[in-house]
Amino acid sequence: MKNFINIGVSVVMLGLILTSCNDDNDYQTVEAVEKVKIDSVKIINDTMDVFTVQSIKTYSVYQSNCEGFYGYDYIHDDNVTRSVTAYKYRTDGACQPSTKTFASQINFSPQQIGTYTFKFWNGGNTWITKTIVVE
Repeated sequence: MKNFINIGVSVVMLGLILTSCNDDNDYQTVEAVEKVKIDSVKIINDTMDVFTVQSIKTYSVYQSNCEGFYGYDYIHDDNVTRSVTAYKYRTDGACQPSTKTFASQINFSPQQIGTYTFKFWNGGNTWITKTIVVE
């Protein structure tokens, strides 16, 4: 019985050693996160009901295959005004220039009736403004 336990422990230890020595460098590290301008916005319905959900799509241009969408900074300026800034990541991979436009989305679910104003960052002090009426 003691031999079975020793053999079992030896096999587990060998497996751990072989697994931990696996030098798999087939991944990329995020080097930076920075603002990316939102070039256009698509809102399907400019009027909607309270407590419903609507997807708002934003489109941004990325300059290489090492860039991608990271997330939004979604700020409630007041009860009915939202400022939205998009962020991209850049990795340390073998980057090739390739300009591509990608879509991302925000799901908007208003909790009160009103006219909501969305400001999407378009670079510098420029914003794309969209309005949604919630009934």
